[in-house]
Amino acid sequence: MFDPKESFTHGGTVGKKLHKWALPLAAAAALTVLATPAQAADGYDRCQDGYYCLFSGLDGTGDIVQIKSDTPDLAALGIADRAKSDWNRTGSWIHLFSEANYEGCSAVTTPRGKGNFYIDFRDFFDSVRFDGANGPSCFATLKGADKGTVITDSHG
Repeated sequence: MFDPKESFTHGGTVGKKLHKWALPLAAAAALTVLATPAQAADGYDRCQDGYYCLFSGLDGTGDIVQIKSDTPDLAALGIADRAKSDWNRTGSWIHLFSEANYEGCSAVTTPRGKGNFYIDFRDFFDSVRFDGANGPSCFATLKGADKGTVITDSHG
């Protein structure tokens, strides 16, 4: 026969046993939630705020290089003539040069600009300067392009 004094709500034996396990079970569940690894960032989201990032693949895929200051030779970082996309997560104008040591022609990525490089600018840049002087425009001096070629943006 059912005895209400032995029920969950009246502190019966079954209720005391469940109550005894409630706190440890709740704690274990909370630890499980905390121990679950966060989803790793991918694509452009790998670029940290305050950095200018170059990616070896389109749409922020492939290898990533994060830069915080002028970089005269991207070969030292393994990304010279390899970048296909970028994200400028700084307030600076980024000047991209076709040759090391800020030589050759240049293109600009605006503050907070992000995207795939125009097809003729992919696998093209060898040095990066934050703000400062720009070089001759790559608009008409692309490697292998006719002098009359006009390109309006480094992202296409």
